[in-house]
Amino acid sequence: MKRIAYNDLISWKNNINRKPLVLQGARQVGKTYLVREFGKREYKNLHYFNFEQDDRLSSLFDSSLTPESIIDNISLYVGVKIIAEETLIFFDEVQIVPRVLTSLKYFQEQAPEYHIIAAGSLLGISMGKATGFPVGKVNFMTLFPMSFKEYLIEIGEDLFLESLNSLEKPAPFPDVIHNKMLSHLKMYLFLGGMPEVIREYGQNRDIQSVRSIQTDILNAYERDFSKYTDKNQAIKTSEFWNSIPGQLARENKKFKYQDIKKTARSNMYEQTIEWLRKAGLVHLAYNVETPKIPLSGYADFSKFKVYMHDVGLLAAKLNISSDQIVMPDALFREFNGAFIENFIAQELASSGKNQLYYWTSRSDAEVDFLLESNQKIFPLEVKSGTSRNTKSLQSYASRYSPDKIFRTSPRNLIQSDNFINLPLYAVNLLERFSWNREIKV
Repeated sequence: MKRIAYNDLISWKNNINRKPLVLQGARQVGKTYLVREFGKREYKNLHYFNFEQDDRLSSLFDSSLTPESIIDNISLYVGVKIIAEETLIFFDEVQIVPRVLTSLKYFQEQAPEYHIIAAGSLLGISMGKATGFPVGKVNFMTLFPMSFKEYLIEIGEDLFLESLNSLEKPAPFPDVIHNKMLSHLKMYLFLGGMPEVIREYGQNRDIQSVRSIQTDILNAYERDFSKYTDKNQAIKTSEFWNSIPGQLARENKKFKYQDIKKTARSNMYEQTIEWLRKAGLVHLAYNVETPKIPLSGYADFSKFKVYMHDVGLLAAKLNISSDQIVMPDALFREFNGAFIENFIAQELASSGKNQLYYWTSRSDAEVDFLLESNQKIFPLEVKSGTSRNTKSLQSYASRYSPDKIFRTSPRNLIQSDNFINLPLYAVNLLERFSWNREIKV
């Protein structure tokens, strides 16, 4: 399976200032597969160590954390001499043995010639706890579920992506192409971006098997709640996690603690939110009433919306049936457009938007996302239907006069003055069109 992050790994390998790489991401997003494929293709030798599968490996780090000692131990264990420039050393599930993370500091300081990648399903949580974490001594990368772009690559729609990449100005796609991409999007909304799910559907076209895999992944997350937190915290994490679909199904998707249970308060779930965020399972969008740069300086972090990291798993939690895929627009409108807004949050996060924001006014107008680009702020409204209503966008525009205002919806690509409608399947064109101040149509 082709992943865009593969090119990032190539850049890391070729960087003269390369440091040991820490690869983060939720369970089952494809970290192990990606790095192992990278190691096999780009290096003469790959040495893979999984600290969850083999607890004996921790002894390689017991006596000393000096690179010389560790490399000697590894060489003895695998039975071959480790040649730095020809070898990728891959430490997987390193959250099990915190000393492995600590050792990366000494590799960067004393032996930077070695190519080392460390990964783990709950690495973000472990880093918060590890007192010996090598701050400033490692490079970071985050792997997300497969984006819609990666899904299109997987199903052979490379030519359409090439046409998107060459697009210089907003112009409608031919109806037959537009409808074809919407059909692909509906399938993606059901499948989501978990690689095993996409691989299973590609090989067998078995919807029932796909849903079984999604359920297994969700169950694995629930087991992690119990395995890596105490009993009381595990209960809270499960309560919060299981409330997300219902929260998104409301017309007003602002998270309400009372929807978990009547006695719930913010201070009861602060640790839970942070745990889920560091585990890579949720994306948070914070409220902004006064949109100024930087948005982080004007956000109200007590008001937020929560999205799941994978729209297919959201479909599984809501038990959406497969017949919705073939209906004209049922999946788009289902649960007050919850799938579409979650999909857009997921696409924005995977494209590098590390923090999400939305805007509300005191007169109840709301814009779903605010995005910073080229030192400017652009509003993005998400529509699950074909309505032309842009009341909230116009309210925002009348107050703050942005260069452009964006809506993403099932409608085709079109521009009218400073308004651009992006098809849902091409929402990432926003970055390109926001940079170009004058786009002629």
